[in-house]
Amino acid sequence: MVTEALMPYKTRLNMHFVSNVDGTHIAETLKSLNPETTLFLIASKTFTTQETMTNALTARDWFLATAGDQAHVAKHFAALSTNGKAVSEFGIDTDNMFEFWDWVGGRYSLCSAIGLSIGLSIGFDNFVALLEGAHAMDQHFAQAPLEQNLPVILALIGIWYNNFHGAESEAILPYDQYLHRFAAYFQQGNMESNGKCVDRGGNPIDYQTGPIIWGEPGTNGQHAFYQLIHQGTKLIPCDFIAPAISHNPLGDHHPKLMANFFAQTEALAFGKTKEQVEAEFLAAGKTLEEVAELVPFKVFNGNRPTNSILVKQVTPAVLGSLIALYEHKIFTQGVIWNIYSFDQWGVELGKQLANNILPELADNTAVSTTTAQPTV
Repeated sequence: MVTEALMPYKTRLNMHFVSNVDGTHIAETLKSLNPETTLFLIASKTFTTQETMTNALTARDWFLATAGDQAHVAKHFAALSTNGKAVSEFGIDTDNMFEFWDWVGGRYSLCSAIGLSIGLSIGFDNFVALLEGAHAMDQHFAQAPLEQNLPVILALIGIWYNNFHGAESEAILPYDQYLHRFAAYFQQGNMESNGKCVDRGGNPIDYQTGPIIWGEPGTNGQHAFYQLIHQGTKLIPCDFIAPAISHNPLGDHHPKLMANFFAQTEALAFGKTKEQVEAEFLAAGKTLEEVAELVPFKVFNGNRPTNSILVKQVTPAVLGSLIALYEHKIFTQGVIWNIYSFDQWGVELGKQLANNILPELADNTAVSTTTAQPTV
């Protein structure tokens, strides 16, 4: 997400990211690479994560098919990890292992050594600016009065609509193409953190916690799902994010983008009344019969909640602040809901079951796992 968001600051290095255990992901990525000029960064805190290590082993096999000598692995692979033993066994020189604290969760780790790929992508000075932006928001969160505290305000607004108005999801809608992965990034950040049904004391919760997070950039979303936000039966609070200055001021592209940004929030807030629709139709020469037939479809109730976050420009510092803003919002909501925001046991269960099923897929013997049994 960060390297995409900060593409205007890109260095001469080309970055490729592989995360999915689906072999297609790494196969398509490797097609465009030259093993002689490729450096692999293996990012895994424990160096045991199944998806990461499966891809790492495939990358090493691909590399050795050309390099031949296992000793060359140490020159083309580096590790971002806390497990020196496993890193060394893989063939990586531990001098090329970038460590970080073992309590840093993956979804909160980009400011640690995990962010090495960011530093390589945008240059270290810009990476420092990213950290400084995040730190500035950290300080704001720690010191600002609650009534002026941006993460706290966002957190309370979210809880208001989630717990008191029955909103089940929140949309993050950046009006900047460089932020096209921002909503997806905080799908994990929010839903993995606060998707919990047990409080800190181990007691079942009888109130709503983490919402569904989703979104798309700019006018793409307008032509996909805004209809539901405007006139659907579901209440969907939205965060609109936009920069006042574009990195690509081509013709009137940005003014048109910003016009849509402001128009959508205005429409969601104020809607259009029956009287306004009737007046427009009559002024257009529609008959009273036509007006009566069409008016119900053109009325917008409005009062649909939105937050507008306007930044000067998407710079490393600004992006750092935005990321920290949402991280502290998530933390604040977790505290109010009295849940642990820094574990993810729901993810672990699926991993355990997958490890049980995997050996059963290795040959033609019958699969005994209960997931293979038909259900009625």
